[in-house]
This record gives sequence, C-alpha cells and structure tokens, in this order.
Amino acid sequence: MAEKPHLNLIFVGHIDHGKSTTVGAIKYASGQISEQEMKKLQELAKQFNRPTFEFAFYADTLKEERERGITIDIQHIEFETPKYYFTIIDAPGHQDFVKNMITGASQADAAFLVVAAAEGVQEQTREHIQLLKILGVDQVVVGINKMDLVNYQQSRYEEIKQEVMKLLKMVGYDITKINFVPYSALKLENITKKSENMPWYTGPTVMEALDQLKEPPKAIDKPLRMPLEDVLSVQGFGTIPVGVVEYGTLKPGDQIVIMPQNIKAEIKSIEMHHKPLPQAIPGDNIGISLKGNVEKNAIGRGSVIGPASNPPTVAKEFLAQIVILNHPTAIAPGYTPVFHIHTAQVACEITEIVEKKDPKTGQTIEKNPQFIKNGDVAIVKVKPTRPVVAEKVQDFPKLGRFAIRDMGRTIGAGMILDITSKA
Repeated sequence: MAEKPHLNLIFVGHIDHGKSTTVGAIKYASGQISEQEMKKLQELAKQFNRPTFEFAFYADTLKEERERGITIDIQHIEFETPKYYFTIIDAPGHQDFVKNMITGASQADAAFLVVAAAEGVQEQTREHIQLLKILGVDQVVVGINKMDLVNYQQSRYEEIKQEVMKLLKMVGYDITKINFVPYSALKLENITKKSENMPWYTGPTVMEALDQLKEPPKAIDKPLRMPLEDVLSVQGFGTIPVGVVEYGTLKPGDQIVIMPQNIKAEIKSIEMHHKPLPQAIPGDNIGISLKGNVEKNAIGRGSVIGPASNPPTVAKEFLAQIVILNHPTAIAPGYTPVFHIHTAQVACEITEIVEKKDPKTGQTIEKNPQFIKNGDVAIVKVKPTRPVVAEKVQDFPKLGRFAIRDMGRTIGAGMILDITSKA
C-alpha cells in the first residue's frame, strides 16, 4: 500500500481541450516520465503525424486513439504529489464516449475540469459539470489550459472563470472551495512551477491545487461493494475481475458472491498496479484472482462483488427521484432509456410517474402527471429489462446514483430511494 493517502481523480472536459496532454504534463513535470520515455513518445507523435501530442500519447495507449488523437476507453495512470498518491481516470471527451465518462465519474473522489482558453466553455464542458454533480463527485479543480494560445491574457482567464463559476453554481457546487488554475500543459507552465508569463495570477499551480483536495472519508464499516469495470483472463491466474472497491474491505480468503449472476467464490490474491495487496480498502483500484472455477464470460462490467453473507441487491424494480436535463420532447410511462448505474448499463422502463416536485423546495406539485419534460424533478417507478445490481442512495450512494442516456445524449439523472429486490 502507498504510504500517502490515495485519491481517484478524473479528468473531464470537451474534446481537444487537453485532458490527456495535462495528464502527461503532470507526470513529466513531476519527474515521473523519464527523458528517454519522452523521446520515444515524441518519435511516436511524429510517426502518427501528430506533433505536440507526445504528452497526450502517454495517456492514450490504444492504437486507434493515437491515430484519431482522441481518448476512447478509460485509462488508469498513477502519479504522486507531495501529499497524495493519485490514480488518474482519464475520461474521454468525445461525444460518443460520454458512456465511458459516466463509469469513470462514478468511481472518482475528485475531478479536474479542463477548459481550453481559446475555445472556452463548450457543450461537453456543460454536460460534464452536470454529470459530476449528479454522480456525487463533490470536489473539483478547474484548469484553464492553453493559456499560451491567448497570450496569457488575464481578461480571457477571468471571462472563462466567470462562465464556469456560473455553471458550477447552477448545479449546486460551492465555488468558494474551487480553484481556477490558468496553465499551459504543452509548455509545462503553472504545472509544478509558477509561470513567469502570468505574473497576475497568485493562486496555486496545478500540482498545488491537487494537494488542496480533501481525502474523502473511507466507507470501511459498510459491507463490501465492488462494481466490476472489466474482467481479464490471465494465464496461470484464470479469471481476474477488475474494479474499484467502493465500500468495505477485501482480503485473501474472503468468501464473496458476484451479483446479479449469483456466483460464489473465494479471494485467492489481490493486486493494485501489479503489486500484491494484503487488504483492499475503499478507493483501491484492484484486480483479484479467485479460487473456484469462474468463467470469464460468466461475469462482466456492471457485475458487483459483495460478501457471501451480505450479497449486493439485485433490483426487480425501484423508486427513484430523477431530474430531466436534456430531452427534446416529453417523457411518459413506458419510456425505456439506458440507465448507467455504477459500471452497469441497462435499459430500464419508467413504468409510473408517481409525482412531480418543485426543484427548489422539494414540495409535491402534481400527483401522477401524464408526462415530465426538461427541468422537471419527479419521483418515478423504474423496471430494469434485465437483472442489475442497485442499492438505495442512503445505504450505498455510489451504487444508488445513475445517469439516464438516450439518443446519444445524457437526458437525465437521479438517485434510488427504494428497491424491490428479486427473490
């Protein structure tokens, strides 16, 4: 285990605003990428005809991502600051990939929102801010990147800062606790050292702002809940489920159950970043090997590991409070969009609209309305089309919040108030 406290950090923001480049720059500026490795990345960037992409290539390892110059699936990279040990979840910014961003955000302790100085706030900047709040990411650092392209103008920084502040405030963030850091990832300015080109800025560097994040309380006393992000097959080890421990603890010898498949097994060993762990605690991003013959294709992303004595809940139907953010018309009972709950993605039918609420006061405005539309907050009954693990938000917040997607966009989000479990 690392000596320093561990945080999961997600990088979000519009495509091409420099998320991957920022990740690479942080690693390089803090001496965590060697000169030799850097030279290789520069060569690679030239080969792919993407000069200036060397930092980004550090984070974008898939060949398709390198060719297109965009981040597709979620990467896990580690780095250290003087205070913390971070696992970076480099969330994709491209429109098609908001699905991946949602699973990344559901595991993050904090977010770094990248906004490019020249382009400013874009569609995904807005969407990501809404999603972070809905998915319960309470801490945010705002980075205003590519300041070199706007001649380090303070006026442009202030303009973007005001616009982003307004958006953050609108969804309920306390902006007095948020740092807005101007920097240039490519020129390594204001990453670890103050930039001479921005004498007007007196706040923290990117690294210092990350160190000002607070370590979230670890939910060790709750029963184990570990949503799977992936399942690997490793020769000599068999099936390796991979994911973040959200609640409880896990150690070799523990008897577990994987739901909704109801597969029982024993933990043989645990690894984090290729090092064995005697015990995993909340926030640890781990791979585990199992005793017992668990087929790789029997479980998958969206399955959840819990103790055999306290299995994760499989929802037959649930009662939820939702907010409609972005739907072109109206939503009536029978509507079946995709719900993203922790790492699971499942089509769910809204079977009944129980009541509509006033977003500001929480009072009931209307019982059993025929439909709901943008801006509405409602209590609804939801029926998953296939078995899915879900928990009440008051019991396990990270497994009780969800985003609703349809037509390639996030149309709403919500939280689970009550569950009817499958017998």
